Amino acid sequence: MQTFVVLMRGINVGSARKLPMADLRALCGSLGLDRPQTYIQSGNLLVDARGGAAPLRRLLEKELADRFGFAVDVIVRTVAEWEGSVSANPFAGDKRALPKMVHLYLPRDPLKAGVAKALEPRVQSGERIGAAGGALWIDYGANGVARSKLSPLLIDKACGSPTTGRNWNSVLKIGKMIAERARQ
Repeated sequence: MQTFVVLMRGINVGSARKLPMADLRALCGSLGLDRPQTYIQSGNLLVDARGGAAPLRRLLEKELADRFGFAVDVIVRTVAEWEGSVSANPFAGDKRALPKMVHLYLPRDPLKAGVAKALEPRVQSGERIGAAGGALWIDYGANGVARSKLSPLLIDKACGSPTTGRNWNSVLKIGKMIAERARQ
């Protein structure tokens, strides 16, 4: 068994695509996945499983669609892969970078080469972008995500597959959960 970080895209936003975290944990248990643990309602899951990330992703995507009635893009990383992406944050230690405005975007498939360069024409004043650790990093700056022209569809296209993003505060919390889990 190994621990995986599982991120679900686009759930519990608005009135559609509701996926209660208690139901997600119960689903994981019914599938034989061990120690399911969630963080907030946006689809952050730690789970222990046998096998690799790709089979786990396919299993969860199928079961989520079957049980909840809608497709969910699932992004899965081993703890080592997660930590590799997190440690590559190009904005780490930069005092201008606000934790809630720096986002880690993980693609389902390997990150397409040249992603940052492809998105640069859409970057607005105050925003910064970088690719590191197999992930796309966006610092939305003081203007925030809502005003950005870097839409989810544009990000997916540039990355080469569906992505999901988490702000730096959430990334750090998931890291703490991983550390606590390792001590258990």
